[in-house]
Amino acid sequence: MGERGIHRVAVLVLDGAKPLDVGIPAQVFSSRPSMPYEVRVCGRRAGRVAGGDGLAYSVGHGLEAFDWADTIFVPGYRKPADTAPPADVVAALGRAHADGKRLAAISTGAFALAAAGLLDGRRATTHWHYTGVMRERYPRIDVDEDVLFVDEGSVLTSAGAASGIDLCLHIVRRDHGVALSNRVARRLVSAPHRSGGQAQYIERSVPERDADGFAATREWALRHLDEPLTLDDLARHAAVSARTFSRRFVDGTGYTPMQWVLRARVDAARELLERTDLSVGQVAARVGLGTDAGLRWHFQRILGTSPTAYRSSFPG
Repeated sequence: MGERGIHRVAVLVLDGAKPLDVGIPAQVFSSRPSMPYEVRVCGRRAGRVAGGDGLAYSVGHGLEAFDWADTIFVPGYRKPADTAPPADVVAALGRAHADGKRLAAISTGAFALAAAGLLDGRRATTHWHYTGVMRERYPRIDVDEDVLFVDEGSVLTSAGAASGIDLCLHIVRRDHGVALSNRVARRLVSAPHRSGGQAQYIERSVPERDADGFAATREWALRHLDEPLTLDDLARHAAVSARTFSRRFVDGTGYTPMQWVLRARVDAARELLERTDLSVGQVAARVGLGTDAGLRWHFQRILGTSPTAYRSSFPG
C-alpha cells in the first residue's frame, strides 16, 4: 500500500490490447479524492503501444511500474492463440507474483498469466471464444468457461469485455466493502454486483443487464427487504406468473429470485455494518433476516465470517 493507505494499480498494455479491457480498470480504480486507489498505465517500456481495433496507446511507464504497484491488471489483447507474450513481460509477471503482488486479468489477458505459470493448478477463466485454446495449451489450468470471473486470492481472472467491470467491482468490494463498491457502480452506471458464477455465455447470447425486464421489481424489492418477500410477491409486482418470473429471473441474473433476495439482504447488512453502529440484531431486523442468529448463520454460510468480524474490518 502507498501513502495514506492508497492502493496502487498498474494496468499493463500489451500489443493488440483491447480498448475496453484497458479502460475498465483505469476507470474503476481512477485516481480521484474519493477513491483509495492510484492508477498507472504501463507497457513493456514507456512510449507508444499498438492496440487493437485501430487504436494506439501512449503509456508513461514501463515494466518498472510493477515494482510500484500493489495490484497489476493485464487487459485482454488480440490473437492470444497466435502470439506468445514477450519473455520480459512473462518474467516480470512471475517476479511480481513472487513478491506478493495481486495479479488480475481481463479476458485474454489470462494468457499472459498462464504463460508465466501463475494459473497452473488453479481455476481460471477467459473469454469464452478462447477457453478451449487455453485448456489445450495449458492443461494444468482448471479452465471454467461458465463463469464471469474467478477469484483465486492473489490471482484473479475474468471473462470477456464487460465482465471486467464485474471483476473490478468485486475487487473493490473485497478491499473496501459494499458501500464503496456501490458508489463506484453508480458512477459507472453499472449493476452493483453480478455473481462471479453467472454464466458468461449461453447459446441464445449473453443476457443484457435488464434482459428479463424485471429491473423495476428488483428496485422495489431492495426498498422492501425488511418485509417478508416471497416469489409470489415478486411475480405479482412484475405482473407475470411465478413460474415465468422465476425462469426469466434465473436467465437474467444467474440466481433464483429467492437466492437473489437473500444475497441482497446480506449485502444490505454488510453496508449497515460498515457504516452504522446498529447492533447485529438491529441490522438483521432492518434487512429482513430476522434475528442476530439468522444474520450470523447467513454471513458464515455466504461470506465465511461473522458479522462482528466483518465489522471489525471496517473501523470507523
